[in-house]
Amino acid sequence: MAKIMLRENSEGEVLFYVVKKDIEETIEKIEFDSDEKWGGEIQLKNGNIWFIKPMPKKLPDQVNAKLIRRN
Repeated sequence: MAKIMLRENSEGEVLFYVVKKDIEETIEKIEFDSDEKWGGEIQLKNGNIWFIKPMPKKLPDQVNAKLIRRN
């Protein structure tokens, strides 16, 4: 599990920042994308897939995420 910071940029895209690795990517696809249930499998623009436990959407936020597949 890794600590992840999530925030929206000025274009409305959600940025995914891996704290200890100083890596920031834009989220390309997300499994659950509503205000009540947000998260699940997340694909970043670099192709990596992470998992965030679905929860109500609250940005900016810091969450735990698990790397499922590295591209």
